Amino acid sequence: MTFDQFLVFLLLGLVILGFVKEIYPPELTALAASAVLLAVGILDTREFLGVFSNSAPITIAMMFIISAALERTGVLQILGDVLHRHSRGSYLRAVFIMMLFAITASAFMNNTPVVVLLAPVMIAVAASLGTTPSKFLIPLSYAAIFGGTITLIGTSTNILMSGIATKAGLEPIGMFEMSGPGLIFAVAGLVYMLFAVRYLLPERQSMAGLLSQGGSRRFMARLLIPSGSRYVGKTLADLPFTGAGTRILDVLRGELSLRHRLDDLTLMGGDRIVVKTGTGEILALKENGQIEFRDVADQGFEPVAADQTLMLEASVGPNSHLIGRSLSALNLRRTYGVYVMAVHRQDRNISDEIDHLRLQFADTLLLEGPAEGLQRLAEDEGLINLSAPQERAIRRHKAPIAIATIAGVMLLAAFGVMPIEGLAVIGAVIVMMTRCIDPVDAFESVDWRILFLIYGMLGFGIGLEKTGSVQLIVDSVMTLIGHAPPIVILAVVYCLTSALTEVVSNNAVAVLVGPIAIALAQQLGLDPRPFIMAVMFAASASFATPIGYQTNTFVYSAGGYRFRDFLVVGVPLNVLFAIISVLVIPIFFPF
Repeated sequence: MTFDQFLVFLLLGLVILGFVKEIYPPELTALAASAVLLAVGILDTREFLGVFSNSAPITIAMMFIISAALERTGVLQILGDVLHRHSRGSYLRAVFIMMLFAITASAFMNNTPVVVLLAPVMIAVAASLGTTPSKFLIPLSYAAIFGGTITLIGTSTNILMSGIATKAGLEPIGMFEMSGPGLIFAVAGLVYMLFAVRYLLPERQSMAGLLSQGGSRRFMARLLIPSGSRYVGKTLADLPFTGAGTRILDVLRGELSLRHRLDDLTLMGGDRIVVKTGTGEILALKENGQIEFRDVADQGFEPVAADQTLMLEASVGPNSHLIGRSLSALNLRRTYGVYVMAVHRQDRNISDEIDHLRLQFADTLLLEGPAEGLQRLAEDEGLINLSAPQERAIRRHKAPIAIATIAGVMLLAAFGVMPIEGLAVIGAVIVMMTRCIDPVDAFESVDWRILFLIYGMLGFGIGLEKTGSVQLIVDSVMTLIGHAPPIVILAVVYCLTSALTEVVSNNAVAVLVGPIAIALAQQLGLDPRPFIMAVMFAASASFATPIGYQTNTFVYSAGGYRFRDFLVVGVPLNVLFAIISVLVIPIFFPF
């Protein structure tokens, strides 16, 4: 092993560790790996810039735009409305219809918006059936993954693997080339999930159910302590609140929030107290002469008001402006009149010391505030309302254009009229030019983090190949299993990819394992196609953990799941898919 190979393997281990630990965002970790290779001279600048000519990332970006147009024109909402109407009464029927919808939609568009749109619908269906959202959201995520394996554009991994095959001098993957085994995977997964939802899925309480207070209507009141009040110099415990349901949320002194000093705070004239309480407490306070309820704007204070408040759960969306920012820097109280009561991340609820917590994709927030403020916050900051299906400003009259565009892209690519890369660009331009979606919204819909993750890993992949590290891995594998039957080697490739994708991004795994699988097949004198398909299916088939696939991450928090819930449901499904892949892929793609 040369020094360069040792350095690349060391870096590979650090990259995988970085993906698992998430010390930095995955896209930054990937770019950092390429940057190290540039810095030590393994990659030169021209070689790295060559990754930006790869067709896969631009195709993925254009498909994000077309998917967003389908959402904006109401195509997905129509499906959601139909699902909501036909899912009442029977739990199993509701799960079956939901999964069928998700599989169908995800075969033709990016699966993340499918899950984001249908999650609130299924939470509402769960409430109508008297069960918890946790009985629906894992099946929803898995169904979206099933659908993504049916067509080339079903998931970004498929498009990326087509680019890797082309780079290796092979034919690009056709639009419906993987549809045969993909449909078998989808049917098998659907049948398995109908068993799993009855016997394996847990009932988990949502965050709102755990932390909200039941009972009569509550109001969020803003109370002013006048300078002559007898409560000046007193503590909050001295205030005349008698109701058991009363909660003091904040004390505002000028523009300063004192919510972290409530236990030992001494009140001053001009302090404004934000309190959640019932109607009776509001009326009692109104009769108390020591707390102002009149307009005192001439003294420089805001008028006191009381608004009926709502409590809702909202998830941080994939394109939210809140990602990476702390709650203390957002000042949601001043801008929207909304308070964050708790944050659910992974399998824990965080209700203390949350102001300095930096938000991540799929964090679920428990929000409380007036309805108007909550709605504006969700719209402005890219939050997904999990408490109810969302009403969107949609352009239904443009839906035929969006549907015709995605159908045209798929059919023309299938018949080889033009490569998918060119068709995707044309399709994205059509939906923007016809105002199916505004250009600003279109470009916001592109998940640039995925693209830069791919660029970073493509650069690292060049380093693996240039130093001979790929060939070293292939030679090592040949030594171990080179004389085994092709079907055994296929199983090893599938299982390796499947194991990696549970802890590392599916796109990163495809970039790492794809070239190795192709080189291994060529060295054995076998057709690389079945091995490409094994990597493609395995990289998407992430069921055993909530961190390997974006849709799993989203439902992890939204459904209140624990890590073990994915293991219980997902590990048997991984084993089932591994068996099916070994048996089915060679039938469609002989060695």
